[in-house]
Amino acid sequence: MQFTTDSPGGPGVVRPASRMSGALDWTRGYWEDHPKRSVETFGRQITMGIAAVAELFVSIFRRRFPFREFVRQCAFMASVAAAPTLLVAIPIGVIVSIQVGSVAGQVGATSFIGAANGLGIIQQGAPLVTSLMIAGAVGSAVCADLGSRTIREEIDAMKVMGVDPLRRLVAPRLGAAMLVSVLLCGFVVFVGFLTGYIFNIFAQGGTPGSYIGTFASFAVTTDLFVALLKSLIFGLLAAIIACDAGLTTRGGPGGVANSVNTAVVLSAVMLFGVNLIITQIYNTLFPAQMV
Repeated sequence: MQFTTDSPGGPGVVRPASRMSGALDWTRGYWEDHPKRSVETFGRQITMGIAAVAELFVSIFRRRFPFREFVRQCAFMASVAAAPTLLVAIPIGVIVSIQVGSVAGQVGATSFIGAANGLGIIQQGAPLVTSLMIAGAVGSAVCADLGSRTIREEIDAMKVMGVDPLRRLVAPRLGAAMLVSVLLCGFVVFVGFLTGYIFNIFAQGGTPGSYIGTFASFAVTTDLFVALLKSLIFGLLAAIIACDAGLTTRGGPGGVANSVNTAVVLSAVMLFGVNLIITQIYNTLFPAQMV
């Protein structure tokens, strides 16, 4: 609230103290609406993720893990993400092949197209495509499912009946998301490399022996392991964010839509950041060797 005074500055002049109070109120409101909520959300997701992962291993060890729900979620996630992944993996392989072939032709290193193309797909193309599919297709579906259950008060009913939602709903989705993410990454690696190979041979005039030979000379098994590890982490993080957004849905059907949007955006931002961190750590610990 602003106060005015008629002296000494004349009528209608706002006191400096009221301006300072207004600025403090705006700062406090902004902190409550944005940074504080972000920190609370991040802390809640970390807490739920740790508890869900612990419940996943404990329930498996104690033989009370809902394998039927796990299998059903695996089939559901694979059916949701398989076709979009294929439709994205093919253009990615072609685009990488075109760009690498153009640069290699300019510097006179066309014999190394296979190595550059294959390593680009394995190290970056496949994990990034997997992260987008997990965040967009799988994460949105999981969030919408749990959000609908939440607004129908099914989650509250489960708690009243003594059923732990983490063990019954979250843990199977975490395990399924990790497994499907690894499978999708391997699928993208195969499709992307095959697409790049076919495009290079039939459209760019390359030779099969040179393409495969240079790739085999530069690629190492660790590259594939790191790509699969990335996809495993991506699946875990996307499932945690989607489950948290779904279980905290408020506001009816409109709240479900908002939760899905939040889950997809947060997952995409988080996965790209984690991909950058893992790539930097890998390049630092295992620098490229000259052949």
